[in-house]
Amino acid sequence: METRAPLDPHPDNAIVWHEGRLYLLDQRALPAEAGYLAIDSAEATAQAIRDMVVRGAPAIGIAAAYGVVLAAQAARDRADWRLAIEPDLARLAASRPTAVNLFWALGRMRRCLDRIGAEDPVPALLAEAVAIHAEDRAANHAMGELGAALIEGPTAVITHCNAGALATGGYGTALGVIRSAHAAGRIIRVYADETRPWLQGSRLTAWELQHSGVPVVVQADAAAAGLMAAGGIGWVIVGSDRIAANGDVANKVGTYGLAVLARHHGVRFMVAAPTSTIDLGVASGAEIPIEERAAEEVLACGGRRLGPEGVAARNPVFDVTPAGLVDVIVTERGVVEQPTAEKIRALMG
Repeated sequence: METRAPLDPHPDNAIVWHEGRLYLLDQRALPAEAGYLAIDSAEATAQAIRDMVVRGAPAIGIAAAYGVVLAAQAARDRADWRLAIEPDLARLAASRPTAVNLFWALGRMRRCLDRIGAEDPVPALLAEAVAIHAEDRAANHAMGELGAALIEGPTAVITHCNAGALATGGYGTALGVIRSAHAAGRIIRVYADETRPWLQGSRLTAWELQHSGVPVVVQADAAAAGLMAAGGIGWVIVGSDRIAANGDVANKVGTYGLAVLARHHGVRFMVAAPTSTIDLGVASGAEIPIEERAAEEVLACGGRRLGPEGVAARNPVFDVTPAGLVDVIVTERGVVEQPTAEKIRALMG
């Protein structure tokens, strides 16, 4: 693991560009080990995305944008540099299929490419990647304030997976709302689902909230139903990897079940995500491609196989929560209550 990083490891600095290199806080090793991997090429960026070194829809998009810069750095001295970076753009686009922020960020970088003339392409592309990074961080702070204003506290909340600073350019989407609401005295405790099979809740969300001074309790995913039934939970707050034009939400597998439980128990359900997560080209959640990862991730834990040899396993990474189960979508542009296609279209202008 690369340890010579320009910043101390911190949730808000999961993605760092420094002196021509991309540094990614290796989320596979957290919380036991906090260190950066130095990334020197677009191919290595794509591999880091595939291998879950960096994860979370906004963070994947930001990392991919910097990956385009690395591709341009490698090809800048070639007369055919535009042609030379095309395979790298394709590698980045193929790294993961569900998070639409990846394709949004690559589309924005390609539009920047189209504006570049005969000059060195790196400065303009780096400025665009830095802007994508900074805009995401600002959007998260805006979502934090908008989402926190909806919470009547003090109350406890449940969150699923990790939609915090580690999954974004900093501060977080769902955890940004939680951090802002806790600072305002509206959230007193967070129950973080452990989130099998990668345990993002117990490893990453708990680590982030501990850093932020927010009281956090980790629970098994299946414990959420009994907790809601006992009372005292005001909201379920999650992020999203893609939101369809009708308001259907793709997020970490298990989110759909939480939404059903929340509706049954009278607990409100909030999705916090930037508008770059909204895909108007997808009419409903049925059209969202759901990534399937290796069965070994389910049949093993911590490198030790738990399931018997010869047994198969399903490992969908995401599921789709119908818009009818979502009470509110919070974006940096505003809040959509009881989302519909018409409301989503109005939000996007």
